[in-house]
Amino acid sequence: MIDWPSKEVPELLALAGLHVAGNDGPGPEDYSAYKVKDGEVVEHRTGREPARADLIYSYHPLSELPEIIATAKRLGAGTIWYQSGFAAGGVKDPKGCWVAEEELTLARNLVAAAGLSFLTEPYIGDVARELRTDRARHETRKSKEPV
Repeated sequence: MIDWPSKEVPELLALAGLHVAGNDGPGPEDYSAYKVKDGEVVEHRTGREPARADLIYSYHPLSELPEIIATAKRLGAGTIWYQSGFAAGGVKDPKGCWVAEEELTLARNLVAAAGLSFLTEPYIGDVARELRTDRARHETRKSKEPV
């Protein structure tokens, strides 16, 4: 993750069972990992960028997209999930995913030219909640299966 609107994002992703690493500051050593321990999400400073990533989530301005693409490529990620922090019409919303159509087209084209996939919605926290719910249902079904 490259920034996020609130701790809800890394926490929900970790609770969904994903390996989560985040850049918590401006420096190259400002990295943390988020893991679930005894049902609670704990943050552990790693001091370094992860070796690889499948997905890069970013809450930075689209003007920083070239740097975000470079990070994604360096880490082997195939997808960039961008969140604007704005609702329709440009109203600030920490869970908002709205992007003006012109900016969205430019961003999609830039990411596609780099050979990556680009997502802007839905809010990643909602998807993490669904994953967690699906995982819990699956575990419940597994525990009820005869041995």
